[in-house]
Amino acid sequence: MGIYKYIRDAWKRPKDSYVKQLLWERMQQWRREPAVVRIERPTRLDRARSLGYKPKQGIIVVRVRVRRGGLRKSRPTGSKKPATLGVNKITMGKSIQRIAEERAARKYPNMEVLNSYWVGEDGKYKWYEVILVDPHHPAIKADKNLNWICTGKHKGRVFRGLTSAGKKGRGLRNKGKGAEKVRPSIKAHGRRGK
Repeated sequence: MGIYKYIRDAWKRPKDSYVKQLLWERMQQWRREPAVVRIERPTRLDRARSLGYKPKQGIIVVRVRVRRGGLRKSRPTGSKKPATLGVNKITMGKSIQRIAEERAARKYPNMEVLNSYWVGEDGKYKWYEVILVDPHHPAIKADKNLNWICTGKHKGRVFRGLTSAGKKGRGLRNKGKGAEKVRPSIKAHGRRGK
């Protein structure tokens, strides 16, 4: 059994393995850091490698902190029934992972988001690591596995829901019966989705 399988098995159930203690120690430091931090190497090497990460020039990893839960809506001042105020239990149309990817892309505007994965959470925040690729770097252009991202049609892909998390949120993992309203997009079908 290779090292990546050991790492993957440990992260599958973090509360039952050595990962629990590691996360407890790391989160104390992560809470004090800024919301978007560039890191030297991935926390979950197995997951990063499976999503396309390579330790080479033109690829960086960023850890992003995003708040958990639904929207923080302000209470309306006008008179309304409490049931129709629309303050609690209002959720975003995007997943928290997609929000994390977009924030990383805004911080590094010359790079494109390749993928992202979960690295931890507490009662207040979730942390994701986002893999970013520089589409203009010669090392990326020469890489046959990654040079597809250098074409113009992948520009701003994270903001158009073209990453893995974006496609999942748009319902594009489903096809066939029951998925008639998700293509070409939710907006194209009378805005029935989130």
